[in-house]
Amino acid sequence: MPLTRKRVLVTGGAGFLGSHLCERLLHDGDDVLCVDNYFTGRKDNIAHLLDNPHFEAMRHDVTFPLYVEVDEIYNLACPASPVHYQYDPVQTTKTSVIGAINMLGLAKRVGARILQASTSEVYGDPEVHPQTEDYRGNVNPLGPRACYDEGKRCAETLFFDYLRQHKVAIKVARIFNTYGPRMHPNDGRVVSNFIMQALRGEDITLYGDGMQTRAFCFVEDLIDGLVRLMASPADFTGPINIGNPHEIPVRELAERVIRLTGSTGGLVHRPLPQDDPMQRCPDITLARNVLGWAPHVGLDDGLGRTIAYFRQLLSESAEREAQAGQKLEA
Repeated sequence: MPLTRKRVLVTGGAGFLGSHLCERLLHDGDDVLCVDNYFTGRKDNIAHLLDNPHFEAMRHDVTFPLYVEVDEIYNLACPASPVHYQYDPVQTTKTSVIGAINMLGLAKRVGARILQASTSEVYGDPEVHPQTEDYRGNVNPLGPRACYDEGKRCAETLFFDYLRQHKVAIKVARIFNTYGPRMHPNDGRVVSNFIMQALRGEDITLYGDGMQTRAFCFVEDLIDGLVRLMASPADFTGPINIGNPHEIPVRELAERVIRLTGSTGGLVHRPLPQDDPMQRCPDITLARNVLGWAPHVGLDDGLGRTIAYFRQLLSESAEREAQAGQKLEA
């Protein structure tokens, strides 16, 4: 263990990605302050960390200033699935923009290095494929997804303005589709949707013809990319794509989930949501060259681990319902 531990703040630390990041940082020997308002983050995601003397959890909304002493900041706070970010689109924009201003202000005050969890959504429905970091995107600023897409784009602008104007040490990661244990079961994302439907024996819902493509990165690989980016040379800021370049049709993902779960359900089709991109795949040349990073977990392996997590969730939920029923009968 290091003689002096880094003090690391993780906003959105009780969320899907945030909880895995907190776990990794603790393993690496850091002191971790997890900040979350629990809109989409869950206490269950970090319950196993609470007894660690080097971990602290704080309920806080990043749209309000935060006054703490830290060495590094990972800014992950923002609902990241359409179901959640469209529930309160104004608050989503506030979280991305005002949250970025508050965390950049904190980094400026204490001299901390700060990493922004940006997104592949800054590319919109891309006209360039695969997407490289110099592509400026094709985003609809007026659509139902704009609160997230444009909020993240504005946050990137703020990060680079704080670098130019205030010399804040920034890092910007553009995160592509990520999956794994601790995904929210009702977040509306394609992996969690398919697995939950399959485990319940329901038909799997495909939007459009199912031939739109995605590239899926296992959470363990994604977190490794973020940690490598934070540790990269000071003069490297990004933005940098972090994701899996292995692209498959959404229909193929559904077929894999059916096979791996042993589901007896079929496939049903629904209309494609507005502004849903037809292709999304990262060019990770920069990540390979600068960070020495590439994903290692295969799709079937990652899906197997994710399916096991959701099976456990459903089993625990059924057990709680049975216990509640017994109490009512008593």
